[in-house]
Amino acid sequence: MSQTMRAVEISEPGGPEVLKLVERPRPEARHGQVVIRVAYAGVNRPDALQRAGKYAPPPMASDLPGLEASGEVVSVGAGVSGLKVGDNVCALLPGGGYAEYVATPAAHCLRVPRGMGMKEAACLPETFFTVWSNVFMRGALKAGERFLVHGGSSGIGTTAIQLAHAFGARVFATAGTDAKCAACVGLGAEAAVNYRDTDFVDVLKAEGGADLILDMVGGSYIPRNISALADDGRLIQIAFLQGPKVELNFAMLMTRRLTMTGSTLRPQSDLAKARIAQELAEAVWPLLDAGRVAPVMDSEYAIEEASEAHARMESSGHIGKIVLRIGG
Repeated sequence: MSQTMRAVEISEPGGPEVLKLVERPRPEARHGQVVIRVAYAGVNRPDALQRAGKYAPPPMASDLPGLEASGEVVSVGAGVSGLKVGDNVCALLPGGGYAEYVATPAAHCLRVPRGMGMKEAACLPETFFTVWSNVFMRGALKAGERFLVHGGSSGIGTTAIQLAHAFGARVFATAGTDAKCAACVGLGAEAAVNYRDTDFVDVLKAEGGADLILDMVGGSYIPRNISALADDGRLIQIAFLQGPKVELNFAMLMTRRLTMTGSTLRPQSDLAKARIAQELAEAVWPLLDAGRVAPVMDSEYAIEEASEAHARMESSGHIGKIVLRIGG
């Protein structure tokens, strides 16, 4: 068996064109890890940030992009229980997904849901770990609450809409075209706001305000989110597409008892990610098995077309998830 593999590396910081197909040594499973023969890898915004030189991998992680993948377990390290060679899994990765083989902690792997293909399974970990940990673990969304997610047609957005709807929340979303808004409503949003012609603040205020907002836009959206919250509402920040700095009157946080929080997934400890995986297995995987929730697929590219996949993502024309076909 060859000790090398094909992989997509970031040749230098820059645009999509800096992604290059190369030969790399195959990874080996360290203690607590498995090696997966990758079928498909998900393409996500953090991959583009890393490519641009704005999101360095954590210590000990692969320098290759790719934070989620599906495939077959081909090697099991010491200390691993519950997984064996031949198991089909999808996994949250510390990096390295854009390659024919990848190593990741076994505790960050989840079985491929019943009836789901490898392509769809590759789209689950990054978005489902992010949404579950922020909206439900950190944000404590409850049935009947009003939930607003920005970027409703993104991978994060389509996942958040479906999960919030499945657990009984009233869901609202924003998106940039009428077609994207229609997609959000089709997934379970009560209303979707085209932010180019309607103010989401007015829409949410008319409903009594949002109990919880999930935002990846930042910038000018931050004070508007504060205005759109109901008393005792919570704002969760997971990215800053418009930038992280803004002038804000914090008096409203006190007088209206608001909570602002946020997180990033990749730097969290292996144990923290394992806890998220366990909650997903118990609370969300049965919904995937039953077909009540499913990833929304946008497009598929071959591993040789990684640059085109990144260009598609950064055009913001996509609805749902983009994947790289590695060995599928």
